[in-house]
Amino acid sequence: MADIEKDMGVSSAEEAMINELPSTKKKEQNAASGEEDLDLKKADTYDTASLSGESVGDEDKDVHDIDIEKDEIMDKTKITNQKPHRSIIVAGVESFWYLCSKGKIKININSTVAVIKCLISLGLLVFSITIIMAAIFSRQTEMAKNIHPIFAFIFFWFLIIWLAMMEGGQGCLVGLQPLDKSVYVKSHPVTFKNTTLAHKDDNMDRFIVGRQFLVVLVIFLINMCGASIKDAEVLNLPTILTEVFLASGVAMMLTTIIVGQLTAQVNAAVCMLDFINSYFMLFTCYVSLFIEFSGMLHSVYLVQIIFARITGKTTGSSKPPRSRIQDFFFWARVLVSFAILVFALAVTLQALFDGNTNMWSGVPSAVSVVIFFLLLSFVGLMDGMQIAAFALVNLPEEELQIYPRTSANCKLIFSDQNLQAFLIGRQICVACFMFVVARISTLNADYYNNNDNIVGVSDGLQNFFNTGLLGAVVLTVIGSLIWRIVASSFPIAFMSNPLIHFIIHTCLLLEKSGICSSAWLLAFCHKHIMKYQIDEVYIGFVEKGAVAEIGAGVNEKGQDEITEIDVSGKSWGSVDSSQVDDETVVPV
Repeated sequence: MADIEKDMGVSSAEEAMINELPSTKKKEQNAASGEEDLDLKKADTYDTASLSGESVGDEDKDVHDIDIEKDEIMDKTKITNQKPHRSIIVAGVESFWYLCSKGKIKININSTVAVIKCLISLGLLVFSITIIMAAIFSRQTEMAKNIHPIFAFIFFWFLIIWLAMMEGGQGCLVGLQPLDKSVYVKSHPVTFKNTTLAHKDDNMDRFIVGRQFLVVLVIFLINMCGASIKDAEVLNLPTILTEVFLASGVAMMLTTIIVGQLTAQVNAAVCMLDFINSYFMLFTCYVSLFIEFSGMLHSVYLVQIIFARITGKTTGSSKPPRSRIQDFFFWARVLVSFAILVFALAVTLQALFDGNTNMWSGVPSAVSVVIFFLLLSFVGLMDGMQIAAFALVNLPEEELQIYPRTSANCKLIFSDQNLQAFLIGRQICVACFMFVVARISTLNADYYNNNDNIVGVSDGLQNFFNTGLLGAVVLTVIGSLIWRIVASSFPIAFMSNPLIHFIIHTCLLLEKSGICSSAWLLAFCHKHIMKYQIDEVYIGFVEKGAVAEIGAGVNEKGQDEITEIDVSGKSWGSVDSSQVDDETVVPV
């Protein structure tokens, strides 16, 4: 029987199912397990019946029933023996969970969440860069429609890299101030040139003023390079994605914040010597100092002098008193700067009231003006609150308790890991608001190219206004530097503002969302590509601004600390205000 089953191809599963049939049909079912044998049996039955003259109706019915039952048996057998098809992803997930259930893999929830945030952030960044580049090469941005896309592409990435150098470079220059320059004069000669220039007399304060305007101007120019024209469509994406990421400017904000700001600041916080050991940073220093020397922003010094008189504080310049000629030159630049500020504000307001800026369509002119000043105020609050908070960090606790709201805000910023989270979230907020202000205050070039110029200026001057330079002046002075002066003059009153508490929580929430977490991964890659080393590798441990150990060789612990990346940012250490953004008070 076994030989017959083998010859007929009957499996054990089939045999088991056949045994469940009525015993009168088992023999016929066993014979009918192969399709050809069943057909032969059916033919023989018909032939025998025909020769004997018997009716074949009942036999035909029985054979038909056997055929149906045979098909059911074969189908069940196939289902029973068929192996499920699994994708590689499903198989991997099942294997992963199996190993977890056996204790072979232990999951750290916090690290897992951080990795997921980092991957989502990286995906958003890649998508944002892709659609921006697609818009540039399809001539659907404000700049690419007027010049060749290749030049717009090169200019866009040059501005991003320059912004990264400015953001990280300032933290390096501020952080290296207490360090003896002879420690790194041979190992980092260009860094020595940068610090020698920036730390001379009042150059550090002048650099910060000029650099602040340069940062704002670069963001305005990046907005021109990447801002899409009306009804832009790229890569056949759904309209909703195009509107959310491209038309609104979210893609450009993410690209600028992650690549052009946070990535550089992460590395600059621990690799100061290597980061500014380049002539590109030296070029940035000279440009920033020249901008300040031009007097374009000297109106902020007038505000500072007024507040110094009110509070009885001195401006604290390290230079000797100015001569009469120098004094005349200084006040002449203050007046010219004040006139430039008033003119820039007047032109911007007229364009806003006329509805001839790049403000989103459908927004009334009066609402645009209100939004413009609200955004300037929020940028100023976030710039000033950092300075006010650090001005109060060494205030005695009992004296701070006299002002409950100020004390609560300071505790919220400096508790646990909140400081680093606040500074990162604040950076995101400031950059986003700057992009919105840039869009609102930049004049609509298409309108003025086809109509009369604003306030009757020449075509050349109108084209100059269309670059957004006037809006950059207004944002730098009114939306940033003045607020810093107020915050440094009245830190307690500044931190008592009810809006400060809301802003702190907003910054913490933004950082916790992980939308810019990929900056840690990019910083890790950037550091290894550029072969940056932490500062302790060159100068030993630095404690409280003084070199505790010089020439101690390579710090093995420091090397180990930078071989792995923690996407949550904890492994990079805490970042103080000077390493993240502008915190230095602007003196004369």
